[in-house]
This record gives sequence, structure tokens and C-alpha cells, in this order.
Amino acid sequence: MDKWLKAALDYMPRWLDYQMRDSEQPGCVIAVSHQGRIVLEEALGHANLSTGEKLTPRHRQRVASHSKSFTAAAVMKLVEEGKLRLDDRAGEYVEGLHPAVAAARVAQLLSHSAGITRDGEDTGQWQDRRPFLNEEELRQALAEPPVIDANTRFKYSNHGFGLLGLIIEAASGTPYAAYVMEEIVGPAGLDETTPDMPLPHGAILSHGHSGKLPLGRRVAIPGDNPTHALAAATGFVATARDLARFFGQLMPGAKKSVLSVESRREMIRKQWRDPQLSTERHYGLGLMSGKLAGWDWFGHAGGFQGFITRTLALPEHELAISVLTNAADGYAHIWLEGSVHILKAFATHGSPDRKLASWNGRWWSLWGAFDFIPMGGKVVVASPALANPFLDASEITVAAKDRGKIAQAIGGGAHGQGVRRVRGKDGEVAELWYAGTRLLPEADAAREIRERYEGGAAAQGGTVRRLRVAGRR
Repeated sequence: MDKWLKAALDYMPRWLDYQMRDSEQPGCVIAVSHQGRIVLEEALGHANLSTGEKLTPRHRQRVASHSKSFTAAAVMKLVEEGKLRLDDRAGEYVEGLHPAVAAARVAQLLSHSAGITRDGEDTGQWQDRRPFLNEEELRQALAEPPVIDANTRFKYSNHGFGLLGLIIEAASGTPYAAYVMEEIVGPAGLDETTPDMPLPHGAILSHGHSGKLPLGRRVAIPGDNPTHALAAATGFVATARDLARFFGQLMPGAKKSVLSVESRREMIRKQWRDPQLSTERHYGLGLMSGKLAGWDWFGHAGGFQGFITRTLALPEHELAISVLTNAADGYAHIWLEGSVHILKAFATHGSPDRKLASWNGRWWSLWGAFDFIPMGGKVVVASPALANPFLDASEITVAAKDRGKIAQAIGGGAHGQGVRRVRGKDGEVAELWYAGTRLLPEADAAREIRERYEGGAAAQGGTVRRLRVAGRR
């Protein structure tokens, strides 16, 4: 493993811990695979706020539309076996469809371009107001005409992937869940993944959670409802570790995979651009793709009642990252993209010089926390409160044991000014002066704030008097 990558992986959990505390999210699990091997796996927070159960990496979560990538892999496996073709029409495998739905090609269903409704006329299943559709109900919905003409634009459709589940069953002669487990999940070595509920004996499931509003507090959501005929679109239950492994195996350069290189390239190939989206993004066959921090990525995301999840692969660096959050307002997208920015920063600046190791740490003031991170031959000042902690970060060159200079900063910063560390009687660094700002360890900063603002009227009056005197200077 490259030294810069190890340093980046060391920092990620520290940044996420700050983000968790600051955002008061219930829980988060992150996993990173490199060249097929899990190199980071960390769980923070709770699996169930109502009981206080701690979240662990072994808790499975609803990963929703990640299911589409597994379904696409199953289709490509059938193509490799000669049992299905991407140009085949849905009506060749499934009866009772509306003629226009029957005319949809497998590739159109995989790329969300068949024009089929997203979730039907009653989407109460997403509000826990009704169960997910069974096969009879799905077939009734697919007997209705498409919403728009096929091949006119990217139009996301859970019903379309439900239809792919029926096609997989017909082409393989095996129930959808059994085929995916036997041909994709099992051979990929994913021992914590199933296509739907219920879980195997002994497996544990994290609860989901509502947002803080409108109740003003979060409530736990069981998240154990089966998705029936829509499992191919949204049923999967998995861990971050398994998802990082699976998407890592979808990279064309992966040494181990259940699919051929040709199939993997076809899945990743851009089929449709989403012009309505504010960021540039494309969809292939069961996979999203785009560019982040200058790196090409592919992957998928998911949203289930009480869960927001996302996984992506970075082929250039043979990395796959999965972030699972168990709240309806979960920060999975923000934290995954922040993780990529962390990787990019370390890749750009390089592995840290050993001589700078003692500068690594978090320092606090009234304005929050600052992370001093050695990178290459300098110390970079990160802001852990930001979605990209290294955005516009200042850089320090160290000239002596406890002294340095701000060699790079934005115009409104303290470019060119000094940095010094002050040691206590025990020889340990007790405070850090960043330009003119005195930074302290978290406990000392917290005590200073309490004494200044919660120490009673006399203390507050003294603070006001000091400020007034300072203002006359």
C-alpha cells in the first residue's frame, strides 16, 4: 500500500468522528477496499438510538438501490452464459405486459431509458404506509403503458428493475433471489449480503431513523420490511465491507470478479447523461458514473426508509469506498465525497515526512477545531467541520522543533505569519499559537468557554469590561 494512502485512511475516521459529533447523526459505517482487500472498516454511533445499541461493522443495513448493480451483474452473467441478450425484448420472457413495455429491450431497462413509471401511482411503500408490491401487483402495473416513449431520456424506474427481476427468473429458470445468491453474491465472497429480508439466522440489522423534524427528535425505524417483487430494484441488505468488495470487483482491472472484463466495461460505459442534475453524472447498466476531485468514479447509491447509503469505485487507484448511514437525512453522499477529497489531498501532497509526525493533532478555539496534518514536507491545516476538510487549506513549513511559518494561505488568512508550539512543565505541547490565535486541546478549550460564558454574571461582566477596554486601544 502506498504511504500516502495509509495516511489518508488514518485520517478518515478522525474526520468522520468530528462530523458525527457535529451533525448528531445516529450512525455511520465506512469501508474501503484496495486491490480487493479491505483496508479500512469503521463504525461510529448507534444502531438504535431508542435502545442505545452501538453500531458495529457487522450490522447489516438496507442499501436500497445498490440492488440495481447486483441485478445488472446478474443480467450480464446470463448474457455470458448465452441465456439472455441485451437487445432482447421484455415480452420474450414475461407475459401480460403492455405492448410498449413488452417492446422494451433489456439494455433499456438496465439504463433507465424504457420510459416506465418510477414507482407507480401509489408510492406509499416508501412511507411505510403499505407493503412493497408483490408479483401480481407488479404485473398489473406493468400492464399499463409507459409514462414516456422509450429511448428519449434517462428516467429512473424501480418498476423497470422489478421487471428485470422477472426476466432473470424466466431466463435462468431460477427464482431471482436464488440466482443472484448462487451466481453473484456467493462467488463474489460476500457473506453479509442478501437480496431481501428476512436475514439469515444470527445476522444483525441496524435500525433506520427518521430525521429530527417534524417531531424535533429522531425515532427508530425497524427497516425489516421485505420488498417482494421489487427486490431487484431496492431489496438488498448488506454491510459496507461487502459493498466495497463487490464494487471493487466491478472495476475492469480487478483481478477477481464474477464477470468478464467485457461485461464490466459494458456496465460502466456511459449510456445516458442526466442533464437536469446540477453535477455531471451519467448512468450505464445498473451503475452511475461521474468525476470527483478530478478522478473518474462509478458506483451507486440507495435510499430506504431510515437509511441513506452510497458506494463508489475509483479505478485509477483500485479503490472502492462505501458509506452507510442509518437516518432519513443521512450524510452518506457528503461523507463519501469528503473521503474522496481526503484521498485526493494525500495523493497530491504525498506521504508525511516522519520528522513532522509530532505536529499531527487537533486543536481548538471558540471557532471550532483545526486539524494539523503532516503531508509531504509540510503541515496542512484542515477544517474537520467542512464537507471537504482540505478546501482552501493553509500550509505550514516547519523551521524548528516548535516553530513554523504559514507558507500558503488564502488572501483573508494569515499568510506569512508564524506558528509556534508552547510546552508545559512535563515537556508536552500544551498550546499552539497559529499566527495570533491561541489554540488548545479540546478539554482545555471547553473549560475556557464554560468559564467565560457560563461562569455567572460576575464573570460575564468581567468579560464585557475586558472587551470594552480592548476596543479603546
